[in-house]
Formats: sequence, structure tokens, C-alpha cells
Amino acid sequence: MTNAIHWPEWVPLAGHQLRVSGVHSLRIQGVRGEQVAARLIAETEGDAGPVICEATGFRWMYFLVAPGTAKDHRWPLGVQRFGTPRTVTYIGIPALEGNTWPLCWYSEPTATAPYVEVTQLLVALGLVSP
Repeated sequence: MTNAIHWPEWVPLAGHQLRVSGVHSLRIQGVRGEQVAARLIAETEGDAGPVICEATGFRWMYFLVAPGTAKDHRWPLGVQRFGTPRTVTYIGIPALEGNTWPLCWYSEPTATAPYVEVTQLLVALGLVSP
């Protein structure tokens, strides 16, 4: 199903695995998260970087950002930044192919977008202009 040539070492080969997130990810719940992800993908012409969708429960959308970049910004209500320098946080990372339910890639990591750019995420949230 994937067209990605880029397969980062932190992405499992099959299924899904928990990975330490630290402050490298943000999440947004439900329809709002889907809307932000869709806008991000549209604004980046399909090369948004890694966004993971959780198909059950609160239907979280996880935006994986480069290490250390999330802490430099103020995030609005509803956007949860994972972890602090003193806590350890885990998120599920699905493989790029095969059965990964209940997790799936809404946008895959690529060689040109190994992480979601924080500035582009802020634009997709409507916090700054493009």
C-alpha cells in the first residue's frame, strides 16, 4: 500500500511497536485532528511528514516532529504535547505495510519530510499565516 522508498529505522517492519516519544510528538483528538492533518497535507502538496491515525477510542492524530522542536512553541487547547524533559512517553508506531490496526499512517515519513515541520503545523492550525 505504501509508495514510500524511505523506511526510517524507528518504523517497525511489521505490525506496530511502542516507541519512546519524549517531546517529539503532538496529538489532536478526533475530527479536529483529521481536519488539521488534511490541511497540513494539502499545504505541503502531500509531503507533510509522519502523521499517525488511531482508528479506535478518541481517534487521535499524532504529528511526529523533529526532536526538541515542539517545546519552543505555545500550543492551543486541544493540542497535547507529549512528555517533558523529565517524563517518558510512548506512542504506537505502525509499520508502513501490512496489518497495523488500530494504527495507520495518515501521512508517511519520506526522505524529504522525515518529520512534520512545526511551522507548517502551526499554519495548518491557523496560528500563523503561510
